[in-house]
Amino acid sequence: MKSIKSIPGLKGKTVLVRVDYNVPIKEVKNGKKVLYKILDTRRIESSFKTIDFLLKKKAKVVLIAHLGKGEESLQPVALYLKKYYDMLFITDDIASNSCKDAITNAQQSTVILLENIRRYPGEEKNSTSFAKALASLGDIYVNDGFSVSHRAHASIVGIAKLLPPYAGFQLETEAKELSKVLGIVKRPFLFLLGGAKFETKVPLIRRFIKTADEVVIGGAILNSFYKVSGFEVGKSVVDDGFDGQIKRLLTEKNLLLPVDVVVIRGLKTRTVLPYEVEVNDVIVDIGPQSIDLLQKKISKAKLVVWNGPLGWYEKGFTKATVAIAKVIATSPVHAIIGGGDTGAVIEKIAKNKKNIFVSTGGGATLDFLATGTLPGIEALR
Repeated sequence: MKSIKSIPGLKGKTVLVRVDYNVPIKEVKNGKKVLYKILDTRRIESSFKTIDFLLKKKAKVVLIAHLGKGEESLQPVALYLKKYYDMLFITDDIASNSCKDAITNAQQSTVILLENIRRYPGEEKNSTSFAKALASLGDIYVNDGFSVSHRAHASIVGIAKLLPPYAGFQLETEAKELSKVLGIVKRPFLFLLGGAKFETKVPLIRRFIKTADEVVIGGAILNSFYKVSGFEVGKSVVDDGFDGQIKRLLTEKNLLLPVDVVVIRGLKTRTVLPYEVEVNDVIVDIGPQSIDLLQKKISKAKLVVWNGPLGWYEKGFTKATVAIAKVIATSPVHAIIGGGDTGAVIEKIAKNKKNIFVSTGGGATLDFLATGTLPGIEALR
């Protein structure tokens, strides 16, 4: 794929930039007013390098993004961007003359943000006619939204066939860093997988069980492994329908499961061994012995790849996740961290550490690690 740095003659050109501004937003009441607070701005700020480069080259920047399923407005994002740039937020239909005129008449130094692209049915359908309407707004296309590049949508794949396509800095960085675990890697190599939704994690486990020295399972997906192993999991969340796959994985010598867990029992939490879990318990985190073992393995590792929290993070069971983040932050190990909750914890503890790369992707990171590419990346080729 061609880098944004290789675009010829940017001065005076209108560049359509696909970014990912699908960020968590909370409503905050201030008297009679309702304000919107962005809870995590990392994805927005990851696009600044590309925006700044294009503005410096005297190009006009038009940002394409989505939020939620399409009903939400990107206005809170536009207000946040206004802290850094001269902003124009366009809510008119992209096929309208008013939208085209607004882009044409905007000052070169103005950053233009289009309203939520998912409000158009043609976006997720990758409609050719919709992609053409979108492409008519600019001269060049740049994809800087790695975290949406696993979706074959019009603003990611369709438009790349209609305009000269290039990769933005964030997308380039993501592909470069994540590719480091797809070939020859530093060893010992520890792969740590948590979170939920076993179905989305299967390709990762299959891939890295062959290449990592050890694969450690945590989070909600651990419950399914315990259940298939014959342990009681009580009322814990499990993914049904994967027993056969889990049985095969359990035969792998480099697959490791925690040796103790934290459960909710009645109104209290307690640490138990796997065979001590009772029928009414809920497994919510890995235990202190398991944390200690993981810390020792990380201190000896040369490479750690980690995706997904180790406990029920949304309910406040963060002890193991924070403990492992701290040992990674204080260790010289090269670490690649999947986005979401895991990335947020790492960035609070070890912001800007050169040996740690935090991906902005969620599902895109999983898909790239499993397959080595994404539809959005292939479209740029």
